[in-house]
Formats: sequence, C-alpha cells, structure tokens
Amino acid sequence: MENRGSWSSGPGPRPGSGHHPLSASRQAILDHLRDQPQPLTLAALARITGLHANTVREHLDALVRRGLVRRLTGRPRGRGRPAHLYEHVDDGHGEYARLAVALTDALTLSSTDPTAHAATVGEQWGHELARERRVRASSATEARTAVVGLLDDLGFAPQPGSGDAEVLLTRCPLLAAAHRSPGVVCGIHLGIVRGVLEELGADAEGSALEPFAAPGHCRLVVPPV
Repeated sequence: MENRGSWSSGPGPRPGSGHHPLSASRQAILDHLRDQPQPLTLAALARITGLHANTVREHLDALVRRGLVRRLTGRPRGRGRPAHLYEHVDDGHGEYARLAVALTDALTLSSTDPTAHAATVGEQWGHELARERRVRASSATEARTAVVGLLDDLGFAPQPGSGDAEVLLTRCPLLAAAHRSPGVVCGIHLGIVRGVLEELGADAEGSALEPFAAPGHCRLVVPPV
C-alpha cells in the first residue's frame, strides 16, 4: 500500500509541510504580534498597520482559522463586552497534529472499535472547531466551502477533484500516524468533516474519505446539494 522509505513514491498525500504563503498584509500582522510581548487588540493592530479595522478583523479571522493566531478575551473595562486580544501562536496547526496523534494512539490502545470511536470523536471535534473558529454558512453550498477551507487551514492542501463532489487532499499533517492506523486517523478526519457540516446545518450524509486513493492524494467526497 505504501513505500515507507519515500512518502512521495507511494499512494496517498504528501506529508504536511507547513503553511501556504501569507499575503503581505497578513504576514505583517503576524510579524507585529510575534514581536509584541503581550497580546494586542484589533484597534492597536489597526493603528500599527495603518489598515482599516474591518480589514484587520478579516485578516485576524483568517489567521485564527489557520491556527497562527489565538483570540483571547480581555478584562472587562466599564460597560459593554470586553475587547478581544490577539497573540501569535508559535506552532500553527502543529497543535492540532499533536492532539490528533495522541488521540489516535489512545483510541488504538483502549477502544474495542477504534475506527467507529474515531468517527464519533471526530464529529464532536468538527462541531467544536466550527464553533471555536466562528465558521458561518447561510447555505449548504457555503457549508461545503467552509469545510474545504477548514481542511486547508489544518494543512491538508485540498484541491478540486474530477467532479463537484470530489476533493483531493494532497497533504496530511498526520501522514505517519495515518500509515500506522489509517482507520483511526482517517475516521477522525471524516468525522471532523461531518461534524463541521452538521454544525453549519448541512446534511453530512454521503460524505466519505478514501485513504491513499492515488499517488499524491486521499479522496474526500462531499456531495453538493
């Protein structure tokens, strides 16, 4: 099924290799956060960068979804809701990868049906990811687009497939673990997809994941509606 000596010569995706390049504005915001000893407010970042607050908010939301920036809640000051604070995250989606590997190992060792259990846990995780990252969708089509975007943020480098329902996952941040326990790792990933769709009010029925479908990718099916 795979050539363990060279990931690129066997079927399936390539290992995750970090983030796609950021735009100049997003990189500048990330650099400012990295250079500061304390978290910054959106207003402070707007002043530093000279960008409109709405533009900064859009960039910050994208960086949060990507796992490069963490959103915190500041201390209340007077009336109204406290302002959000933003800080740089050193590891990006590496935190997700570490949690997923630990979960994979735990399920493999302790569960009587690790694949089914992984799918259930993945669905719960998908619901939480959608809520934590404030993903929104007003239609099933937007929900599908949001799922693909989330997978991109997590390091899967999704690409369009041969039809509207097919998405090719060309990288995997858990490739080594997936080769060891494909049922568990891929069960988690499919569960995440279904959980996000459900959280956004879309039908997850018919979604499927084919591990190591061909050289260079796994095959995800998310039927359009």
